[in-house]
Amino acid sequence: MELPKMALVEQKFDTQRIEDIPACVAQEMANLNLGEKVKSGDSVAITGGSRGVANIDIIIKTIADELKKLGAAPFVFPAMGSHGGATAEGQIKVLANLGITEATMGCPIKSDMEPVLLGEAALGFPVNVDKNAMDADHIVVVNRVKSHTKFEGPVESGIMKMMAIGMGKQKGASFYHKAAVRLTFQKIVETVGLEVMNRCPVLFGLGTVENAFHNPCVIRAFAPEDILEGEKELLKIAKKRLAQLPFDEIDVLIVDRIGKDIAGTGMDTNVTGRNADLLGDFTTRPKVKRVFVRDLTDKTEGNATGIGLADFTTVRLVEKMDNHKTWMNVITGISPEKGAIPIHFDTDKEILKACFETIGDTLPPEAKVLHIQNTIAVHQISASLAYADEISRNDKLKLLSDWKEMDLDSEGNIETPF
Repeated sequence: MELPKMALVEQKFDTQRIEDIPACVAQEMANLNLGEKVKSGDSVAITGGSRGVANIDIIIKTIADELKKLGAAPFVFPAMGSHGGATAEGQIKVLANLGITEATMGCPIKSDMEPVLLGEAALGFPVNVDKNAMDADHIVVVNRVKSHTKFEGPVESGIMKMMAIGMGKQKGASFYHKAAVRLTFQKIVETVGLEVMNRCPVLFGLGTVENAFHNPCVIRAFAPEDILEGEKELLKIAKKRLAQLPFDEIDVLIVDRIGKDIAGTGMDTNVTGRNADLLGDFTTRPKVKRVFVRDLTDKTEGNATGIGLADFTTVRLVEKMDNHKTWMNVITGISPEKGAIPIHFDTDKEILKACFETIGDTLPPEAKVLHIQNTIAVHQISASLAYADEISRNDKLKLLSDWKEMDLDSEGNIETPF
């Protein structure tokens, strides 16, 4: 089988970033005059999410350190719905993989899967919140603000969603996903988030926005009454900063790794354009004929959520899957299709052959093939020769290497160019 010629291509994105993250977080907290609300000895619960939020360990440690200066007693609690196999121990391990431990944070980590039922929301469904958080004098909600993979709206994935889904533990996350089928996810996130703020001792919310290189470029802290509107503004910035693929038509998209540390769906559907969800599919680009996923990230701990969005994968990925973690996650998110195991072969060569046989009558050397590391690292991509004209006409793309046939090792697996 003759393979297409490939070349490494660089996408030019805005590189603006926050250089001193601790100083920025400390200043944002200082702007809120927290000393007027926090008394010496007060306990403060800080959310610890499961996404691959850039520098989340630095951000949370800074928050804890600044709270200690006020005489408070901070602790971190997992706020990640059903992740980590929906067990207290599993969620602690997820945090540890993100660099968040009692030793690195300098404060306790309290994990418990049984939430507290606060009552019913205005729309008639229960509101659940982490037990340890409810026992604290104050709660700090931390999350990255970005486009969601299930819905579009003025508020998507961020501080409000953390309060609704993350802090609700597996029980709350499961119920809210189910209710979203009837009420829409947008309404659930806003309604539950506002209920949590009204009924819980939320001290402040802190949202981050990342640039195309997965570095924080905006960090903002909001008083509870400003969280909703503040997050709406951050989402506008995040959508402008979203790193996307530069081509609208792709015959074969090769993804080296997917994982929960990359995106809630393993690979960000806003980047791949490939989605399947009971709540609908609003993605419009790019149009991808075949998706080939090669492996899982180490930090995903076997959670292969999103693999069902691929057409082909490897035996090595399937053997790494933790079925319990994956299926618990996709069932809680009412997305069993995202945990379905696709056709899989022993070698990349076999999969490439299957891809090229199922894209139509385009010959492999003429196919539009795009190869990426993952969906948060797309500043460098490997593109096939079929894109040569588009690359030459796009001043935001730079060719970094010569064109040469895709490399396969002696075992028939792709030699990654990254």
